[in-house]
Amino acid sequence: MKITLRDVDYVASLANLALTDAERARMQRDLNAILEYVDQLSELDTSNVEPMAQVSLLASVANPVVAPLRSDELRGSLPHDAAIRNAPQSDGTFFRVPKVIER
Repeated sequence: MKITLRDVDYVASLANLALTDAERARMQRDLNAILEYVDQLSELDTSNVEPMAQVSLLASVANPVVAPLRSDELRGSLPHDAAIRNAPQSDGTFFRVPKVIER
């Protein structure tokens, strides 16, 4: 599968990006290079590799000491009324924030 300029335009519109013609061409080239690399990776025989659920816990040459994650424990959260009371702006139920995305 090859990425077309139409694909680039579609993704840019989803991300609300305005790209120049040069940026569109570079993005098309870069995305196609990524897909070619993924195709190369898919040629590897992984039949003898066990599935991993958590890669961050594996030690490596670069990171021989693995720092364990903290245990997952249930803790209380800030009560809703206290959070709203501390908000710079609210309508009593929800936080009010400035609009950041315009189309």
